[in-house]
Amino acid sequence: MESSKRKISQVDGTAGSVDKENKKKTTASPARQSSLLSMWGAKSTTDKAVSSLAVAKAAPINKSDLEKDLTEEQKTLLKLELETLNPEWLRILKPELTKPSFLKLKSFLENEKKQGNKIFPPENDIYSWSNFTPASKVKVVILGQDPYHGDGQAHGLCFSVKKGVRVPPSLVNIYTCVKNDYPDFNKPNHGYLENWAKEGVLLLNTSLTVKAHEAASHANKGWEELTDAVINYVNEKKSGVVFMLWGAHAQKKGAKINKSKHLVLKAVHPSPLSAHRGFLQCNHFATANKYLRDNAKDEINWNCLT
Repeated sequence: MESSKRKISQVDGTAGSVDKENKKKTTASPARQSSLLSMWGAKSTTDKAVSSLAVAKAAPINKSDLEKDLTEEQKTLLKLELETLNPEWLRILKPELTKPSFLKLKSFLENEKKQGNKIFPPENDIYSWSNFTPASKVKVVILGQDPYHGDGQAHGLCFSVKKGVRVPPSLVNIYTCVKNDYPDFNKPNHGYLENWAKEGVLLLNTSLTVKAHEAASHANKGWEELTDAVINYVNEKKSGVVFMLWGAHAQKKGAKINKSKHLVLKAVHPSPLSAHRGFLQCNHFATANKYLRDNAKDEINWNCLT
């Protein structure tokens, strides 16, 4: 089945308006749309023309330049950010990082450690999303809520767990959804989504830390303002990005996304409690690739996990 013929369910706006706009764009051939395997064949003439365009390289980012106007107290509190946040995102988010509300969050996390509370994910993984998907590479945004709060699960990418950890039920349903869009998708025997992130899928949680075994324990402590800034940057400074908003929380978080610049896809949450109410058949993965293709961008290779 061609992905362009699949029902575009729960796209923000009407399916007709999406189709109308897409008719203005170049439509990919049926062979290109038929499967994940065919997707990664020869580039089209249009693709070659686009890829051959000269693109000016951005000036290198010197972290010392980003530190120079910080106070010693700020440098101490932001040591983790200065050392582990991707330089692109560090430059973009610096105004947020120096706000009193974020510095208060950092003090809160320090107190958590001093009290002996275990925090997930491990410190060096908190900003892994930024390093796997720098701002310049973002093509798709998937929003989660809290990091997993079980031992060994969270590592900084929403819905993802390290290899060797049991695949969470929500991710099992996400794999099923991909399989429904692309029958030749190879469901991996792990839940590690690093390769999706490297493809340009920003896997961002609303809160970036959680106290062990206590869901939402770090909600409303200051992370929300930082992750709002991430979403606002993508919304305002980029165009043609696909936002996948699963569940009421993600949809509220992404309520201000500019639908004239981006594609907003909505569905119920992939949790076993709700996935049967339309998530499994939402066609978001095929719809995202069609939108990227129609906007002269490389598609996401969803089949890159095995």
